[in-house]
Amino acid sequence: MGTTTVFTDNEFLYARISGRIEKQIREGLLKTGDKLPSVRALSQGQNISISTAFKAYVELENMGMIEARPKSGYYVRFSPSQLTRAPESKPPIKSLEQTNVSELISMVHTNMTKESVLRLSQSAPHLSLIPVSKLSRSMMEALRKNPSAGTNYEYGQGNISLRKQIAKNAFNWGSHVTENDVVTTHGCMEALLFCLRAVTQPGDTVAIESPTYFGIFNVMLSLGLHVLEIPVDPRNGVDIDYLAQAIDKVAIKACLFIPNFSNPVGSCIPDHRKQQLVTLLSNKQIPLIEDDIYGEIYFGKSRPRTCKSFDTEGWVMLCSSVSKSIAPGYRVGWCIPGRFKDQVINIKMMHTVTSTTPTQAAIALFFETGRYDLHMRKLRKALHTQCLRYTQAITTYFPADIKISQPQGGYTLWIELNKKINALELYQAAITQNISIAPGQIFTTDARFTNFIRISFGIPFDDEVGRSFEILGELIRKLG
Repeated sequence: MGTTTVFTDNEFLYARISGRIEKQIREGLLKTGDKLPSVRALSQGQNISISTAFKAYVELENMGMIEARPKSGYYVRFSPSQLTRAPESKPPIKSLEQTNVSELISMVHTNMTKESVLRLSQSAPHLSLIPVSKLSRSMMEALRKNPSAGTNYEYGQGNISLRKQIAKNAFNWGSHVTENDVVTTHGCMEALLFCLRAVTQPGDTVAIESPTYFGIFNVMLSLGLHVLEIPVDPRNGVDIDYLAQAIDKVAIKACLFIPNFSNPVGSCIPDHRKQQLVTLLSNKQIPLIEDDIYGEIYFGKSRPRTCKSFDTEGWVMLCSSVSKSIAPGYRVGWCIPGRFKDQVINIKMMHTVTSTTPTQAAIALFFETGRYDLHMRKLRKALHTQCLRYTQAITTYFPADIKISQPQGGYTLWIELNKKINALELYQAAITQNISIAPGQIFTTDARFTNFIRISFGIPFDDEVGRSFEILGELIRKLG
């Protein structure tokens, strides 16, 4: 949720200047090694103060895009446009035996819980990025305002204040809903589970992205569902043409996609393609379960629209949570299930009865007080910087033949290694060095991504992270 950042003449002017320079670097107008105007020249040319010009350069320097050279000035240091090619989209492999994804997922999760491990496999905000004190303040305020101090059962559909805030912020992604359209859940995974149960029966086939978030496979398995994997383009998201052809050949009961900053690829479906997707599925009366958990983690100037914003007939069931934006441990999620709302509420009543009272109230207050918008501006900025720093380190230490995604939001980098590299072997070698990465085998049910890895940039870049990439680069060369 949240709003598009609006700059006034006196607020964050340095960010507006640094943003324009960043755009020139991204578009190749400024290239690595180019000298930038001096601070004084930038000040005079843009009619800004020396202090503002200096802050703009510091901002770019912190992002790893420029560097200051002693007695020489500022120079362009890094440009994502100069990276190696993005990973390729791969169609399903039908001839190979399926991987036991559940066992691999369990192994990665078990090893990741060790305190000594650097968790580059965890797609979540680092503790330093979580607004702990402000959340605590919101929790205390919410408990004081509640006559029962949060000890009573919450309304079955969810906390009314929270649902109002979710509906209010739906305007930012191009939709109009009311609090009556929203159902709260324990995180996004429960929202996905409820929506799947509402529209499928055991034995049905559900179309999902490939590669996709590994947790989705466990949900499908628990519900006795079959999956049909649809290829994902690293830039434009799920292959809608492939899906359209599959619909004519396979009885697809529902689709579950991550349109905005998908995990692990980081792709974002362009708005016109989202509309095309919604139209296709609505005409076929196939529900689309939209996982929008990363929609608020955008690096551009505005939040991308959701598929739900193009839904006029209620076939799109949007799911999200605050796990990636505020606090994973609060387990506050929701869904906007359209025409299937009554079924979802009934399933919730059978499954959990209601959601946790204190955390819902605290998150509602966090939104109401404006703390969320301020926090999200800081989080997006931090993650954008970390994405660039991670990318720079990977291109420095990994072999030159890698292919790496260039996400414009989210938490993850999707990296294609040389075909000689087995990602699972790399994972096992890395864990002995207390480095946890996510091997490509856990993001699919076949052998398409055996030479791919996912690295998450939720941990602020520091010397330990930099050293870990140096170690990973050495391990890759040994395995190759």
